[in-house]
Amino acid sequence: MLIKDLKPRMTFDSIELEIVTKGEPRAFSNASGQGTVCSAAAKDSEGKEISLTLWGEQYKEVNDGDKIVIKNGWTSEYQGQLQISTGKNGTLEVIK
Repeated sequence: MLIKDLKPRMTFDSIELEIVTKGEPRAFSNASGQGTVCSAAAKDSEGKEISLTLWGEQYKEVNDGDKIVIKNGWTSEYQGQLQISTGKNGTLEVIK
């Protein structure tokens, strides 16, 4: 799958991306609980970029330039920008 195939609020089986930049993690607290979230920019094999949300300890797993695979992920939209995440049921794996 490529970024151009993604639409807001959809699930997908698998996508391979490269981390372009990773931001600083920040704490959050809401009605569902609290934890850590980190924003990153990622690109696909065509060079198209997307915002990637890293939840919990995921931000420790990836660095700029890493190639990753997200399986069973989902997309959302924030302020008109498409975002991608593993959500609660997905997985993120760094490709060696």
